[in-house]
Amino acid sequence: MSNVESSSSAAQQPPTSTLPMLGDNQVMQASTSASSTSNSNSNSTSSGNGGGGGNNVVGVPLDTQISGEPPSKKPCLDANAASSSSGGALSCAAAASGTHEKLAYRISTALCCAVCLDLPKTAMYQCQMGHLMCAACFTHLLADGRLRDQIATCPNCRVEISKSTASRNLAVEKAASELPSECQFCNKEFPYKSLERHEQHECQERPTKCKYHRIGCQWRGPYHETTEHERNCSHPKKSGYEVMAALEAHDLKIKEEKKMFNTLIDLLSYEKIIFNDLQMKPYRTDEYVHKLFYETARFSAFNQQWVVKARINNSQRDPHQTNERTITYQLILKTKTSTPMSIHFFALKGPFSDMKVSTQIYKHEFTETNTESDYYVLPLPDGIGGSGSSECNRMLANKGINFRLLMFLLNK
Repeated sequence: MSNVESSSSAAQQPPTSTLPMLGDNQVMQASTSASSTSNSNSNSTSSGNGGGGGNNVVGVPLDTQISGEPPSKKPCLDANAASSSSGGALSCAAAASGTHEKLAYRISTALCCAVCLDLPKTAMYQCQMGHLMCAACFTHLLADGRLRDQIATCPNCRVEISKSTASRNLAVEKAASELPSECQFCNKEFPYKSLERHEQHECQERPTKCKYHRIGCQWRGPYHETTEHERNCSHPKKSGYEVMAALEAHDLKIKEEKKMFNTLIDLLSYEKIIFNDLQMKPYRTDEYVHKLFYETARFSAFNQQWVVKARINNSQRDPHQTNERTITYQLILKTKTSTPMSIHFFALKGPFSDMKVSTQIYKHEFTETNTESDYYVLPLPDGIGGSGSSECNRMLANKGINFRLLMFLLNK
């Protein structure tokens, strides 16, 4: 009986632990940690089962935590959608470029000349009402007024224009120089202020001559083809007899230039040389059709009285109806001479003149009966054969034409 009780009491006693004994405080801390761990596990379980509140489980998407279903795949853009998206970006860029081009076009239209409808290449003038005219058209209008014996007017508002009433518009000139303009050779756009330099020196499509043009090669093509052409050009391989004609034409041109230079040097060795700074002023004849002439006041040279007279387009009836204009002039002896006088003369730019003129020496024999020379062309540089229309218009726009006349008397 005692054996049975001892065995049952032994069964009821807890097994002896091999761990060290814990104090009361340590036992309380362990129980508190265990309870907090169980609470955390229960909260995680309740939140995973759809309970409200609590922290999200790390690494599991939010939609899975809420619905309990696997996450759905987000739709990706296919190739067509991607291409349409890039096409939209390109269309936006094209639209922006088109807007920029339209704006530049509208600005250039607002700043263009009222006569030629082009942007100014040099100066821009405006009338008293603000209408714009480029320098070439402005001088052309003044020249037309001079030829018609009328007051020049603005083509828009008909207000009087002259060099004293019109003024330059520097703001328009600066704005126009920054606008894009198209190259006439390569059709690319450049700022207007650098377009001339590009067309003359940089454009690969600008027309260029072959370097063998002096020996007769007539090729003329774009600059980027010059090297290839010159490599295959047949003229360097020709014999001297074949290129003789081209060399003779080139030598003839050089000979004419050298002849004029030698003539000028010989004239400077003359004993009697004189020059006068003159001004020609306009006047009109009393004929039915009033013709425009220019004439200087009398001046002295070689103990004689002289006058220089000029006319436009050789006294054409309506010179204002053509754009091609020339100035011819003659030397007139106003006093009688008992001995013939062989005079060489030519006109130059004087110290009070802005005239651009080339050198051309003329000769005339003045006698008692022959006191007027022929009319000779005033060789202006920007035209063929000395007929520079734009320079002529610029001179006609002035109140007078200032120049220097050199005269050489040959003693016999």
